[in-house]
Amino acid sequence: MDCLTPRASRNDPGEADMKMVTPLLAALIAASACAVMSICANAGTTTVLATSFDCARASASVEKLICRDPQLKRMEIELTRLYRLALTDDHSVPRPDKVEIEQRFWVDARNQCATKAEPKACTISSYAERAHQLRQGSAIARTKDPSRLTDGPVAFRCAGLSALIAATFFNVEPRVVYLKWANTSATLIQVPNDYASQYNGKDLRGSYGFWQTGNEALLQIPGSGQMRCSLEPVG
Repeated sequence: MDCLTPRASRNDPGEADMKMVTPLLAALIAASACAVMSICANAGTTTVLATSFDCARASASVEKLICRDPQLKRMEIELTRLYRLALTDDHSVPRPDKVEIEQRFWVDARNQCATKAEPKACTISSYAERAHQLRQGSAIARTKDPSRLTDGPVAFRCAGLSALIAATFFNVEPRVVYLKWANTSATLIQVPNDYASQYNGKDLRGSYGFWQTGNEALLQIPGSGQMRCSLEPVG
């Protein structure tokens, strides 16, 4: 089966021709989407999201980096999915038209990672922060998530820290967590640990650590010792 919609009945040719206008337009859109963003399985239509740009024609340095790096490519595919869901959410904050504008600015900023000392680390941080924004602003982006490639944001309350910690997870390999509190944020990468989910990160302010076991966590930020944190109940 291909991606086109079924044809209308021909019992009444004039009426059928009129009814075909909208389905035909939808079919053309679906066919284009199949060529760029999905593949069509033989038994039914199976959508498989791809990157938002054609890797075979990628020109920007960051796009080329994404296409050859499995972790970044999964993040790009997931972010494209979140973005498209946010565009369908009339209640998103900001509204879909502003989400689209923000996305254009975000792409430009992401591409600037090519000029950084560590382009991959910069790109990972860029995707983690944008995923946090899209999931935070759109209930549809948070709930329509069959693959669970992203989770959150969820809130942790940490002893010794007045602000709640918002955490958004990117379940790629290795996993990534984006932490945001007050006017500060950090992107951490998972490292091996047999007893907890451990994430480490570093920026100009210093080193970060986040260890999670169920609803409990430990957080270490520059200039502070380890703080015990608990997951805040939803609602």
